[in-house]
Amino acid sequence: VQVDRIHKLIEAPLEDSTKYEIDRFKGDITFDNVWFSYVNNDYVLKGVSMNIESGQLVGLVGHTGSGKSSMMNLLLRFYDITDPLSGSIYVDGIDISSLPKRAYRQNIGIVLQEPIMLKGDIASNIRFGKEDISDEEIIRVLKEMGGDRLIKKFPNGIHQELSRKGVNMSAGEKQIISLARAIIHNPAILIMDEATSHIDTETENIIKQSLEYACKGRTVIVIAHRLSTIYNADKIFVLDHGLKVEEGTHDELVKQNGVYANIYRSQVANIKDLKKI
Repeated sequence: VQVDRIHKLIEAPLEDSTKYEIDRFKGDITFDNVWFSYVNNDYVLKGVSMNIESGQLVGLVGHTGSGKSSMMNLLLRFYDITDPLSGSIYVDGIDISSLPKRAYRQNIGIVLQEPIMLKGDIASNIRFGKEDISDEEIIRVLKEMGGDRLIKKFPNGIHQELSRKGVNMSAGEKQIISLARAIIHNPAILIMDEATSHIDTETENIIKQSLEYACKGRTVIVIAHRLSTIYNADKIFVLDHGLKVEEGTHDELVKQNGVYANIYRSQVANIKDLKKI
C-alpha cells in the first residue's frame, strides 16, 4: 500500500512553478456555490457561498468534519476545483484558479495549529523566506504583537537558538513565532488554523493582542475551536456537515439560538465547571 502511494506521488503531474510579482490583493474573498469532495461524490462542501470583505476579521466555526479545513485547503490551493459545475473562488473578483499557484500564494499567509520550527534562532525562524528583514524590524513586530516575552525571557533575545522542533519553547511561544513569521511577509490574506487550541490562557491573551495587530491592513480568517478568539469578529460563518448554516456576528448568532449558540453555551459551561474544581 505504501509503495502504491509513493508511486502515485512520483507519477503525479508537477505543480505549475511559475512565479512572478503580482499586485498585492485588497483581500475581498468570494466562495460561489462551492462543491468539493476528496473522494468522488462524497462531498465535504455542499454548495457553500460566502462573501468576505477586505480588512475583515472573519471566524469559521463548526464541529469536526464540518468542512472548515477543506474551505481553507481550497483557498490556499492545496486542492483546486476542476469541475466548472462545482463553483468558483474569487479574490478581488479574480478566479483564483486563473493564477499560477506560486504567484497567488505570495499574498496569503497561514498560521498552523502545529507551528513548524526550523533549525536556527528565533530571528531566522521569523524571517524565513524574507532574508532582507532586519533584526530591528523583527523586534518591532514582536513588541507590537505583545510578544515581548520572547525577547525578555532568553539571554540571547531573538538570537536564542531553538532546539530540534522548538522543544525548548512552549506551544504558545512557538505560535507567536509562527504568527510573527506570517506578519513579516505582509500577506493580504492571513489564515489562522486553530491557532489557540493548545495554548494556555496567558498566551491566548497575547494571541488575541497579536490578532488585533495582524488585522491592520489585511483580511484575517480564523478557524476557531475556542470561540473567545472571535467574539469581536466582523462576521462569523458556521458550517455543519459541509453546509453553511449560519452567518452573523457573535451576538447575532447567540440570539439565533442555533448551532453556534449551542457550541458557545457548551464552552461557557465547561469553563464554569473547571472553575469549580
